[in-house]
Amino acid sequence: MAQATLNTASSSAPTDASAEPILLREDKQGVTTLCLNRPLQFNALSEAMLDALQRELAAIASDTSVRCVVLSAAGKAFCAGHDLRQMRGSPRLDYYQDLFSRCAGVMQAVQALPVPVIARVHGVATAAGCQLVASCDLAIASESARFAVSGINVGLFCATPAVALTRNVPTKRAFDMLVTGRFIDAATAADWGLINDAVPDADLDDAIADKVAAILGKSAAAIRYGKAMFYRQRQMDLAEAYAYAGDVMARNMMEEDAGEGVDAFLEKRKPVWKS
Repeated sequence: MAQATLNTASSSAPTDASAEPILLREDKQGVTTLCLNRPLQFNALSEAMLDALQRELAAIASDTSVRCVVLSAAGKAFCAGHDLRQMRGSPRLDYYQDLFSRCAGVMQAVQALPVPVIARVHGVATAAGCQLVASCDLAIASESARFAVSGINVGLFCATPAVALTRNVPTKRAFDMLVTGRFIDAATAADWGLINDAVPDADLDDAIADKVAAILGKSAAAIRYGKAMFYRQRQMDLAEAYAYAGDVMARNMMEEDAGEGVDAFLEKRKPVWKS
């Protein structure tokens, strides 16, 4: 059995005032867990946190041993969004433009990873924290979790979170969240499509483990083909999407795993994946 390794990435995950790294990484049997580790600040996305996430995501993207990523958080909250105190310390247009560009880069890097990313959500996920949930491929939350894009409450429309939110939640529901700043509970978030499932708090880790196991039981090659195709085709018109998807499926069929999977189905046995 592969041994778990904990990489606190001291060179790529700067610390706050405490000695604890702000982003923890654990690798175990093909699963990488990234844990936001600013619990006293409700895991706000400081500049250092964004930089640490960007570096770890870049490293994961080129690591073929990673099959799935779980994004979790320490403390009472998943993520309270941007670090407002830090933002107020540099009231310049160029600073804000750069900050939101860097945040957008992290969100896009999550989606660009070749493997599924699962958000493990507890507590609150607000503003850019809600955006982070929406940017993940899958999300499972405890029943007590709550979600909001609440920048409007401090005079700031959550424009960048809206990009991810509106790609998950129907238009009128997303707009309602954006202009009222109201919280929705986990059951509502699941009903609206922001998350996949809301589970009892005590069952959250088991639900994550079950989802990870289901992914690991599939062909790694097929998953990588599929994730890239899934997002790219959404930007195409119908005819272009079908042409692109057909080519991807044909190339996937040429993979050794596809041949093994079809043969196993016909022979009524479990496949033995090669990838």
